[in-house]
Amino acid sequence: MEQTLKITNVLSDPTRYYIYHFVIKRHGEVTVQEIADEFNIHPNVARLHLTKLEDVNMLISETKKTGKGGRPSRLYRLSDDVIQLHFPARDYKLLAKIAIRSMMSLGEAGKDALYETGRVFGQELVSGHLSANSGSPLDLSFEQKLEILKDASDTAGFYPEFHHNLDKTKIFFKIYNCPFKEVAKTNHETICRMHFAFINGMFSVLFNDVELIEEENMMLNCESCSYQALISN
Repeated sequence: MEQTLKITNVLSDPTRYYIYHFVIKRHGEVTVQEIADEFNIHPNVARLHLTKLEDVNMLISETKKTGKGGRPSRLYRLSDDVIQLHFPARDYKLLAKIAIRSMMSLGEAGKDALYETGRVFGQELVSGHLSANSGSPLDLSFEQKLEILKDASDTAGFYPEFHHNLDKTKIFFKIYNCPFKEVAKTNHETICRMHFAFINGMFSVLFNDVELIEEENMMLNCESCSYQALISN
């Protein structure tokens, strides 16, 4: 509870709250000067906000040389710690571990059920965003479908990046935040397969014929989880 109070106190400042979200979506390191420029504040004020976020372990920092000469710069990035605020305390990570271990204890049938549930949840997430727009993927352009995928991915906490080729037959999809990371550390293969099914379900709502290929995996020390979706329609 003490840590929860510290975090809520730090995030009670609106500028600090938006700085934290800026770092999340940056997918990498930021400097004091970059924050100062982005939020039109003095570097000393930017440094204070970043230090406050680091004090509660929402950010971590290290000093690095930039390769441009001069003094090394202090670079800030997201901490690997999961920030959870619950009143009163809840331990959903423990619940997730219990549920997943129960499914795995059922053998292949349990794993198959877990993957299918992941796929269905991915479909339901995109379907919710779809109904808020037109209600039918047939009425949407490729760009509109991509925007729905982005919105749904943000809702899931993926903080993604999307790109596509010129003829719109390939979508390149990168995830910089895995909502299942803490559980995946001890159940890597199973959780990642469930996550893959979840994303496949998201795409299947908007595209009739899609093949999803995993290219990088954060659990294998990659910078992100990245995928390539091959679109036939």
